[in-house]
Amino acid sequence: MAAPITRIAKREPTSEEQKQQKLAELETLLTEQDEAINKILQLTGELNDAGILDAVNAMVKARDNITGIAVQQASRKPVTNLLNHLLNAAGALAAIDPAATAKLSQSVRRGLDEADRERQSDKKIGVFGMVKAVRDPDINRSIRFGVSFLKGMGKGLR
Repeated sequence: MAAPITRIAKREPTSEEQKQQKLAELETLLTEQDEAINKILQLTGELNDAGILDAVNAMVKARDNITGIAVQQASRKPVTNLLNHLLNAAGALAAIDPAATAKLSQSVRRGLDEADRERQSDKKIGVFGMVKAVRDPDINRSIRFGVSFLKGMGKGLR
């Protein structure tokens, strides 16, 4: 009978064997991806010829200075005002019902079309024409909407 196995020796590759294995894997990868690697090398060559790689390299070296300039420019009063306006506008738009916005924009579009058609005409409107226009249900609806809007805005300004 043979002696029982009491210990299993795990074979650890040497550092030289590990390097050889990695080189073999890299060689396999290079041969499988030769078209992609050729394109990458061509692209980097063109970027180098155009001077873009030098510019990127200089930017990386000067990243602390560039970051300082960017922070300084972003903290200027006009930029912070712009950001505050954008945030306030986004908050206001988020609070408005999208259906109301869609109806309002559709109405404005239709009103602009009507105004453009009337702009073509040289017909003048007199005082009686204005009184008659106020009695028109569509115009009256717009006037009511505008007056209600102004009333609500006035309450908000209080």
